[in-house]
Amino acid sequence: MSDIAFLIPGDLNLPTGGYGYDRAVIRLLPEHGVQAMHVALPGSFPMATEADLADCAAIVQGLPPGCPLLIDGLAYGAMPAGLIRAFNRPIIALCHHPLALENGISAARAQALHASEATALSLADHVVVTSPLTAKILEGDFAVPAGKMTVAMPGTARKPRATGSGDAALNLLAVGSIVPRKGYAVLVEALSGLKKRGWHLRIVGAAHALDTVNALQQQISQAGLADRIQLLGAVRERDLDTLYEKADLFVMSSLFEGYGMVLGEAMQRGLPIVTTTGGAASDTVPEGAGLKVPPGDAGALQGALEQAMADPALRARLADEAYRAGQLLPDWADTARIIAGAVAPFLTSRKVSA
Repeated sequence: MSDIAFLIPGDLNLPTGGYGYDRAVIRLLPEHGVQAMHVALPGSFPMATEADLADCAAIVQGLPPGCPLLIDGLAYGAMPAGLIRAFNRPIIALCHHPLALENGISAARAQALHASEATALSLADHVVVTSPLTAKILEGDFAVPAGKMTVAMPGTARKPRATGSGDAALNLLAVGSIVPRKGYAVLVEALSGLKKRGWHLRIVGAAHALDTVNALQQQISQAGLADRIQLLGAVRERDLDTLYEKADLFVMSSLFEGYGMVLGEAMQRGLPIVTTTGGAASDTVPEGAGLKVPPGDAGALQGALEQAMADPALRARLADEAYRAGQLLPDWADTARIIAGAVAPFLTSRKVSA
């Protein structure tokens, strides 16, 4: 019998940071005394229909009585109050990133999501967040008491140090879903001014919106960079490992990150980094491990990329500092241990009442 049901919308196997976090937690919680049962919710969240919400109610009703729920924020933040109250059992919300802060949505949609998530969070018994910045945002903008939250930062898998491509043209790597928040349009604009430099860019990330992908492909083509920028989509873990291994420079152009798991992965592998300071990204990458520019500033991003491309000694220094910092990052066992501690009081109350 499971101690807790972990409710996650959509395909858990998708290669995104959020799903990677969830998979690691499910796998490792048993090592810390908590059995977690994966429960799949409709994949339409946060745009769930009435039928999807009815399915959620039926799914939870079919779980063992009193079984506490750990609910991924992609679904939880968009659940109406009536549905949450009807669950009638302890709820721990897992917030990777507030839904209202997603780029590319209308002001009206952002306002509606903010109201929905604030109400949902007020109804949770506890909230797990993936970074101190997210905790600060929830406390300041969503009125979640600090004492109601636990920060469980993402772990970073231990991988061999990258060797680089050895090619004259640098291999640039960017990893993250193709959504407006990742700022890939800004990255393409920055690179369009660096055609005289030798480089190729591979972007790895699931495509969640066809219009965003089409717009990005069109921008790449119009910039005359179709032979230098590849959109690889979602790839298998072993293929991603190879891409990291052969990369010469890691780039993150995101407009906002609640943590920036891919930055940790790049540091752990000892890659030099060019990143924006959007959200927590500036804190994730320590000084000396990467060149940092303001989010959304194509000119500044172009300048940092050119600086890194032109100076092998600079790339080597950044790589060494990134590697040192990467070895100090928490691993996934640390993440699971923290979450196990956060949910433990609700497991105890369930077992005692039983």
